[in-house]
Amino acid sequence: MIDPRTTTAVALLALVGVLALCAGCGRDADRVEAETAFEVEQVYARGPATVHVRLDKTKITIAETVLLQFEAVVQPDYEIRMPKVDEALKDFGLLGWDHLGRRLDAKNHVVTTYEYRLEPFLSGRYELPAFTFEFHDVNEPDTRHRLISEPIAVEVTSLQGEQRAELVIEDIEDVVAMGRKASVWWGWLLLGAGMALGSAGVLIWVLLGRADKRRSQRILRPAHEIAYARLRALVAENLVEVGRIKEFYERISGILRYYIEDRFDLHAPERTTEEFLSELQHTSVLEISDKDVLGEFLVHCDLVKFARHAPTTEQIQRSFDLVKDFIERTRSDERQVDVTDRVQATEATAMEVA
Repeated sequence: MIDPRTTTAVALLALVGVLALCAGCGRDADRVEAETAFEVEQVYARGPATVHVRLDKTKITIAETVLLQFEAVVQPDYEIRMPKVDEALKDFGLLGWDHLGRRLDAKNHVVTTYEYRLEPFLSGRYELPAFTFEFHDVNEPDTRHRLISEPIAVEVTSLQGEQRAELVIEDIEDVVAMGRKASVWWGWLLLGAGMALGSAGVLIWVLLGRADKRRSQRILRPAHEIAYARLRALVAENLVEVGRIKEFYERISGILRYYIEDRFDLHAPERTTEEFLSELQHTSVLEISDKDVLGEFLVHCDLVKFARHAPTTEQIQRSFDLVKDFIERTRSDERQVDVTDRVQATEATAMEVA
């Protein structure tokens, strides 16, 4: 039988450790983070609404991202709807977004802030599109007003060889000797470390349990999300920049073929271009204009892959844009693809590498 005094002692030790950890967390929370410096700030006002469009950088490398921020200020009796950034973007991918909350300013106006992290697809000069903000009086929801921003020019540069060479890991700073009073805190340090390890063990156990539960469930994703992830991975490899043009065309044509299979249930990856185009003419899931565009694109890819055709920079860019635009035009959240086996295979590979 467990001694009640032992149980009480363990509970007190746990409480002390938790309080110490919480105190440390409180100190971290009190630190004020430096505000993001925005290179671009556009301000648009109409009646009861004012919108701020901010961008932290207008010149980045292909390996960097940009932070886009929307801040809307409206009178209390009005509501405003933010733009659908993922639908408006063409030359950038949306890595993630964050709603920073709503607050009241000194004039009792409602301030709403959103942030979006964007990544480029290819190097070049692009524009973030104009974004449309809609607002209305809460008592007149059918009467809507608009604020439209102006495009923002962004230059994306490739990561040159000398720049890659500069990407080095900084040396570890010199070890700082501990003061004499450090020994006084040694016991508290051990206690805090023990509690932290215990908490980490519990957290890992909980996460592993959740992972097992997720594995028992099927994982579904829209076809366009899978295709966009493959496009981003292709861009990150910089195949065009290093002259591996044939491999670039093999990959991008494969991305399009797998998207067509996932989205329209047409078995494009296993067919030759001639076989696929022949089947395409007898299906009604695509418009005639889309069939013509796909045919021209696949023939162009075969010329590069098999006939050693050397495409120009403009043709390469046009090929990439064609695939991206086709995915954007035909995307559907209703068409879900079962990717459970793919995710589990990726997790297994990651565990083997680790």
